[in-house]
Amino acid sequence: MTRKPDSFEDIPAMADEIAQLMASRFGGARRGERFDLSTMVRRRGGALPDRLRRKAKRLAEADILARSPRIARQLPLADLGRAHAALLAHLQPLGEIARFQGRAISLTATVVFGLLLLGAAIIWVMVGRGTL
Repeated sequence: MTRKPDSFEDIPAMADEIAQLMASRFGGARRGERFDLSTMVRRRGGALPDRLRRKAKRLAEADILARSPRIARQLPLADLGRAHAALLAHLQPLGEIARFQGRAISLTATVVFGLLLLGAAIIWVMVGRGTL
């Protein structure tokens, strides 16, 4: 949802989208669990830059206030739309597939480095015994 919010009814959808992106990028939720944005900001908000953390807190407060229609009509939709767009731009570039590939490459590099060290230790022991 990258469009400008038309009404206060769009705010919960924007907050849910940011909460899901935070959970997928920073962790904090088990598979199948869904938390609201205020919980995710409290749990993993420290992983965001200060500027974006303030925007996430503002969006989380707006999500809570959007439950009351009289108060929700007074919320600044343009500011919340910009906050959502900034958070989306920060959280979205690394998708779930890219993170999985990064973890797989990291694990593979760790195993290869371990095997390299093991091979070096074996060669060192063989040279020390005089068999090589």
